Amino acid sequence: MLAGLQTLRRNSKLCDVTLCVDGREFPCHRCVLAAFSSYFEAMFSGNMVESQQNKVTINGIESSILEKLLDYAYTSEITINRQNVQNLLAASNLLEIMQVKEACCHYLEQNMDETNVVGIHCFAEIHACDDLQQKSRDFILQNFTAVSQNEEFNNLSQSKLTELLSDDELIVDSEETVYEAAMRWLDHSSENRLGEFHHVLECVRLPMINPYYLHDFVEQNDVIKSCELCKKLVDEAKNFHLLPDRRTEFNNKRTRIRKSAGFVEVVVAVGGEDDKVVLRSVETFDPITLTWKPLACLPFAISKHGLVSVGGASLYLAGGEYPDGNASRSVWRYDPCLDTWDEMQSMQTPRSELGLAMLDGYMYAVGGWDGSMRLDTVEQYNLYTNAWCLVSNMKMALTSPAVAAVDGCLFVTGGAVLEDGDGIELVQCYNPRSDIWSEKSPMLIPRSGSGACVLDGMIYIIGGWHASTENTNKVECFNPRTNQWTQKASLSERRYRPGVAVVGGKIYVCGGEEGWDRYHDTIECYDPESDSWEIIAEMQSSRSWLSCVSMVIRKEIINKERSTPFCNV
Repeated sequence: MLAGLQTLRRNSKLCDVTLCVDGREFPCHRCVLAAFSSYFEAMFSGNMVESQQNKVTINGIESSILEKLLDYAYTSEITINRQNVQNLLAASNLLEIMQVKEACCHYLEQNMDETNVVGIHCFAEIHACDDLQQKSRDFILQNFTAVSQNEEFNNLSQSKLTELLSDDELIVDSEETVYEAAMRWLDHSSENRLGEFHHVLECVRLPMINPYYLHDFVEQNDVIKSCELCKKLVDEAKNFHLLPDRRTEFNNKRTRIRKSAGFVEVVVAVGGEDDKVVLRSVETFDPITLTWKPLACLPFAISKHGLVSVGGASLYLAGGEYPDGNASRSVWRYDPCLDTWDEMQSMQTPRSELGLAMLDGYMYAVGGWDGSMRLDTVEQYNLYTNAWCLVSNMKMALTSPAVAAVDGCLFVTGGAVLEDGDGIELVQCYNPRSDIWSEKSPMLIPRSGSGACVLDGMIYIIGGWHASTENTNKVECFNPRTNQWTQKASLSERRYRPGVAVVGGKIYVCGGEEGWDRYHDTIECYDPESDSWEIIAEMQSSRSWLSCVSMVIRKEIINKERSTPFCNV
């Protein structure tokens, strides 16, 4: 039947409409056109002017392309090749001939490579080819180094370039590759692109660049030196390297590791108590995959200890309580490159239920219990000399404070001062430059055994022991610049002595105690944009008195085989 219709069209028999393109005329049958194109169906079956006309002019299509599409309508056959695929796709998209459009998309996908993928991606976006657009985008991200060496890449619009460079899925061996691609794009048309180049540089993760490369090449570049906004981005990257213990204050996409870097940022949970059994386990939680993986176990079981991350690159554990109830003076360092724990210089005083924080290159051990009394003493540890010294005492002796460092000061919030463990609302602030303690605005509620973290320059105090009758799920946030507290969304569950860490701009709270001898195994995640909490996963075991921090670690360390996957006592 199709052959007969094609013969009728070729001989202009029984045709009831003529399509006019580029001075050429194509006699056709309305019913055939409407059957293979919803565009023509709408034109001829509605109240459009063309439905009453014998001749219809089609704009935006070459006559040779229309001829091929008409042949397809009458024969169901069409030849797609490199020379006609784009014109066929554009025309079939205009005329809503979905079978041809899909065939063209398939052809482009099958013939995609690093030299043409950028053009295919942009073309697919223009013509609403969603599947092809996504597949070509994935190809660019997965083969970025090769794709960025081609001419098509340098012709990208600024908006499309920034979209690609911002993507966490971008696969490169190093961030230097991304920077060099951005500079080649700029050089291709520097006069037209220079004024807005800082928007492109914002998408390059300069803090992830090797500091020597940053100093020798990026900072010395004439374009960078002539642009104040670009220089600010370089300064941010330099500060990221120079001030590793303040990296939590650099919370933006530039300071987050791309997934292809061979590293992953995880929550590390160390020690604690599982139903009154003291643990020596060290585990990582990946917030992306929601999976737990073990690291090298502690040499001993410990709870009620302090734990800090130095720039996300190493861990220090100090103090705590052994299974026999004795307080510890020991300090241990975890080396993520070797997956080992090494003993460092011990503190001067045994401390369990202490607060521990990094501030301007020093580690501070605050308060705690020495086995017989609460402490108001504070010790300072120099990471480079491996030595401890005392600094000024706090205004009040306490155990289980929540400690955080921000804006060059150490903040000690709450803590227990009475035998029953009830918390206080006191906030003590230590200035290391003057070696003086001062008081800040008290918390909204008294508490001890809370979790603390810094996010976007704000201190979050999470959970804890509120009074002799209950633990709490309340969360409050302190702005050190305004000296004000604000209430935030409450946790889903009440938690005393949970582990808290910040990864990827979100807060993760692990474990903790609901009430006497009732331990949580759940993990809650806080999204600051929506001010909401969500339980997202479970731990390997329920526990309290653990410590959590964030750390950047090589994937091969996390994924290596271990004879004892998860440690117990």
